[in-house]
Amino acid sequence: MRQSQTRPRLIQAMLDAFHLPDLRRRILFTFGILVIFRFVAHVPLPGVQTEALKSLFEQNALLGMLDMFSGGAMKNFSIVAMGVYPYITASIIMTLIMPVIPALQAWSQEGEAGRHKINLLTHWATVPMAGLSGWGQLVLLQRQGVVESAAALPTIAMVVSMMAGTIFLVWLGELITEYGIGNGVSIIIFAGIVAGYWELLGGGFLLGEQGQIGGLIAYFVISIATVALIVIFTEAHRRIPVQYARTVFRGERMYRQSGATHIPLRVNATGMIPLIFAMSLVLFPGVVASYFAGPANDPNFANSIMDWFSPSAPLPRGFFYWGLYFALVIGFSFFYTIIIFQQQDLAGTLQKQGGFVPGIRPGKQTSEFFNQVISRITWAGALFLAFVAVVPFLARQITNVQVIQLSSLGLLIVVGVVLDTMKQMEAQLVMRRYEGFIK
Repeated sequence: MRQSQTRPRLIQAMLDAFHLPDLRRRILFTFGILVIFRFVAHVPLPGVQTEALKSLFEQNALLGMLDMFSGGAMKNFSIVAMGVYPYITASIIMTLIMPVIPALQAWSQEGEAGRHKINLLTHWATVPMAGLSGWGQLVLLQRQGVVESAAALPTIAMVVSMMAGTIFLVWLGELITEYGIGNGVSIIIFAGIVAGYWELLGGGFLLGEQGQIGGLIAYFVISIATVALIVIFTEAHRRIPVQYARTVFRGERMYRQSGATHIPLRVNATGMIPLIFAMSLVLFPGVVASYFAGPANDPNFANSIMDWFSPSAPLPRGFFYWGLYFALVIGFSFFYTIIIFQQQDLAGTLQKQGGFVPGIRPGKQTSEFFNQVISRITWAGALFLAFVAVVPFLARQITNVQVIQLSSLGLLIVVGVVLDTMKQMEAQLVMRRYEGFIK
């Protein structure tokens, strides 16, 4: 297993890009779209009691996490409170159902035209997803006494406004992808997470004023070490050597030519998807139980479920939540990896292109070889994701810092988006034959 090191020239690429007018224009366009996003995130919906909403987000771990990803848009209950997550949900669902629906499988093999059809269907699926998510949020807030009116017309108006906000953010992301730098939807999510971290930093400074300087320093050291670990495993991959043989006709003579290359199999091929699945599943019982919970000191069944399925639960109940989270991340890592590589069909693609792995017969043996390699490296990626998932719990136990909540999922997204954007910027420079990279 080899690791592709993050080179200093990636940072240099970001600096050198400002010397090219077209790249500078793309970067400034991206920043301009993000300014619009941050402006819209502070446009609230009417009829919401601010103090009650703030108290609810402090008590509910799932809502607090989603608020950080939206950059405070959910805590303000703005028109973009759902962010682009209905679109992400629709994309994940499309990925999961693609192997079982023949029409989607056929589209995935049609190249650019097929990807355009799938992308269009994903956008249409985002609309009902946004509607359901918006309605669910309103129902939850109405039961908690946060939303003043439960009448039909105000509720419909708020749901439609939230749906329009999500579609607007997806459109802004598409504009960034076409006219800016990087993947637009990922950058929108990245901007929301980074904006949410500013509030966490404010809590950290408050901790410093209260005298917990040692714990705060240890917390930031753990955060930096986690970021370094994420970079290492995000870039790590196993190179599979591949040779190609082809026949070239020149006039009446036939020549055989061959070439060698490799296929990089990433150790963490699933990204943050297993974390999202596992977190949603492990938080779901507590969220459902919160609808039937009684007073805090009432030992009823719903309160017990909330205590056991809470990320802030004290020991020993905390071991149950984080242990279950750890196991689910490993399970979903293998599940999603299998789905991804079944769709790619590396062995079949190699055979069609005249390629083969040295020492391995094309066809079934090549497929079995890829499955063995993928299963081995997936263990490393799954254990890495599971460890990153429980880092917030470990950091809280080691440092005893309770105010700042370290989000492993947020760090994964931030690091992944930064690396991908910097690489795209470097590729843009190389494509334009910028002299700083031709030496």
